[in-house]
This record gives sequence, C-alpha cells and structure tokens, in this order.
Amino acid sequence: MVKVATQKASKVKSTAQTAPAIKTILITQPKPESEKSPYYDLEKKYSVHLDFCPFILVEGIPSKDFRKQKIEISNYSAIIFNSRNAIDHFFRICEELKIKISPEMKYFCITEAIALYLQKFIVYRKRKIFYGEDGSINSMLEVIAKHKSKEKYLVPVNDICRNETLDCLQKNNLEYAEIVLYKTVCNDVKDLLAKKHDMIVFFTPGGVKSLFENQPKFVQNGTVIGAFGPITTKAAEDAGLNLQIKAPMPKAPSMVAAIDIYLSQTLSKK
Repeated sequence: MVKVATQKASKVKSTAQTAPAIKTILITQPKPESEKSPYYDLEKKYSVHLDFCPFILVEGIPSKDFRKQKIEISNYSAIIFNSRNAIDHFFRICEELKIKISPEMKYFCITEAIALYLQKFIVYRKRKIFYGEDGSINSMLEVIAKHKSKEKYLVPVNDICRNETLDCLQKNNLEYAEIVLYKTVCNDVKDLLAKKHDMIVFFTPGGVKSLFENQPKFVQNGTVIGAFGPITTKAAEDAGLNLQIKAPMPKAPSMVAAIDIYLSQTLSKK
C-alpha cells in the first residue's frame, strides 16, 4: 500500500512539473455581464480563450412548498450561508411571504466573498456578519463556536449539497434546522464538452455532478481541474478528479487569482 501511494504521489508531482500549455479554459458559470470582469484580463494577459457556461440551473422552490416545511424563521437567531444561491432564495422567500428579518439576526458565511454578497439585501455595516478565515467548514465553525451556547441556527440547503455543514453542526451539538429553498438541475452541456478544453473550473458540487451526467465516460487525461470552495473541492475529489487549482487560498481569495497564479507558474517552468 505504501509503495502504491508513493508511486501515485510521484506521478502527481511529475504532472505538475510538466504542466501542458493552457490555451482554452471552461468556466462552469454564466458569462460575466460586465466587460470589466477580471476573467477578461486573464484572457489578455495569457492569450487564452475562455468559454463560459453554467453546468447547473437553479430553480427556487415555490412558497407553498416552503410552507410545508413548517419552519418559522423568526424562531432562529442565526443563519448559515454556504453560497450566493442560498442568500438569493432565502431573501426571495422572505419577500414573497412578507417575513421580516430581525436586525439582531446573525449571519455566518463560509467565505468573505459570500458575506459581502449580503450587501445586495441588507445594510452590511449595521448587521452581525461573520465568516471563516480560509473558506473551510472548520474555520467557520471556529467562529460559530463563540456563539454556540445561545444561538439557534437556520441552514438553507439545496437538494444536492447538504451533508457536510449539517454533519459538522450535529457533531458539535449545535441547535439547528435545515430548510430547502432551491433545487439544482443539470444543464445540457454535451456539445460544449465535445470541444477540447485544457482547463475546467467548477464552483458547485452540482457542476461536478453535471459533468459526469453529460459525459459519463469523462477521463481527465491531463485536463487541469480547478474547484472553488471546500464543498466543491470535496465533491470533485470524491468523483475521482485530480485537482491542480483550489480556491479560496491565502494568496488566492478568488478563482481568478488562483488561475492567474497557476498560469504564471506554468509559464515560469517553460
């Protein structure tokens, strides 16, 4: 077993040393609306071509289905957000059902970027907002631990990505309830996957699932794979993908920064 593990580690190291030239990158998200997107700066800086396409489509559940869950949001003092979709659909439901959120509500977010997204819905500086330092579940739990004795947590989830956060809360004996606010469906991207891409970047576990639903016999075969967020990273690795790019990281808080670093290092090895 040790011999096999050593051989595998050596193989990964060798692959990193002989990284192929990156010419085409598939970003599994919608095309940026702004021409000033930093993704376009990457195109110019490294002369690469970017294709944008969401691998999943998000559908909010109707208000009537939310009511069936019999969750009274006002009974909870804190809410945990793992994604922008969770934020979007939480406030959508609140608006549709005219639910008023207490100004004392605490918001715990897995990354700073997700925390900042709350500005779209609330006055950021006037609310109690917390996030982990490195974008991991554990770092967020460290922040939560300071409040665990007195908070009741509400956790918006979807139909795919729900276990890790809830498992951590349960193991730490925290009082919580989960609410399903939206579901994800795989987008048909077979034609796009028929094209050769040197790099594919994922942002959700659903995106990873969509890859194999669209191309069940997908073989990485040298394709550079990137993943944003610990939950997406775990989903990609569980699916057997070998990740070369992970974000957020201390020197790469965004996926753009992580890709920039990777491309820069690849060029320096030539």
